[in-house]
Amino acid sequence: MTRTADRTGPGAATGSPAPATGKAAPPVSGPAGGRRRRVPATFWPYLLVAPTVIGFALLLAYPLVRNLLISFQHYGMAELIRGHASSAGLENYSAILRDDEFWQVVRRTLLWTAVNVVLIMVIGTAVALMLQHLGKKMRTLVLVGLVLAWASPVIATTTVFQWLFASRLGVVNWLLVRLGFDSFEGYSWFAHGPAAFTVLVLLVVWQSVPFVAVTLHSALTTVPAELFESARIDGAGGWRIFRSLTLPLLRPVFGLVLSLEVIWVFRCFAQIWAVTEGGPGGATTTLPVYAYRVAQSLHRYDLGAAAATLTVLILVGALVLYFRQMFRQEAEL
Repeated sequence: MTRTADRTGPGAATGSPAPATGKAAPPVSGPAGGRRRRVPATFWPYLLVAPTVIGFALLLAYPLVRNLLISFQHYGMAELIRGHASSAGLENYSAILRDDEFWQVVRRTLLWTAVNVVLIMVIGTAVALMLQHLGKKMRTLVLVGLVLAWASPVIATTTVFQWLFASRLGVVNWLLVRLGFDSFEGYSWFAHGPAAFTVLVLLVVWQSVPFVAVTLHSALTTVPAELFESARIDGAGGWRIFRSLTLPLLRPVFGLVLSLEVIWVFRCFAQIWAVTEGGPGGATTTLPVYAYRVAQSLHRYDLGAAAATLTVLILVGALVLYFRQMFRQEAEL
């Protein structure tokens, strides 16, 4: 005889137990009785990238396109106020390219970029290599100093350099006189073209070296120390290790850092304008400063836009040539 288990609770009134199945319960319906629709997994990458794309379009793409449109129009103060600019075709570009000052500024900009980038890369690489040989505490201290120098606001750093090189109360003149260079008594650095150019180079190099040094140091930490030890055991010196081991291993990082520095130095504007405004006598006028002066002093925003567009084209052309050379060298390895 089989005994039937007593049932208690609400389930006993039905007289039949609920079937035990392994299936999950159906999705809960929404307020309107329909199922909740989930975002497909393939859309999530696009949703995550969307804020960056929107920010790029608003902050970079739109100004670039607007500047390009103005460069093909007659756009002065009157058009800025009332709008309705008329088409100018290639007149603005023709006027800029016929200007002898423009080509002087192009040569000066290329010289400015070459001097700064070479000094930045050499000094930054030397600092990164030096960090590899420091103790932990000293390395941390130097890295903190580099990061603080890198994080300093551009205008604040520029102001400090103006104080250092002031003609009457500047620390640099005081130190040079104490060292026996009496000709620097009351010397005005910003009244002479080569001197002002030199001060601006020192300023930009000082601001840029921390980025290069920290980036290359971080890349060097990924290289196994056993490779350097093996090279030293084989009798390789410091220069041979750098040329045959360090440089080939870090070539992609060097290429990236070099490209970023070329872009940053080529379009440098705030430091030059804050210190000399392109003077004295145009000795420190680079292409960004030239475009700004044409647009603001003459109120010819169309000519300024054309000069800015030519600046971008020159920079892009230089970078394309560099990347082609770099890829060609990598293909030969």
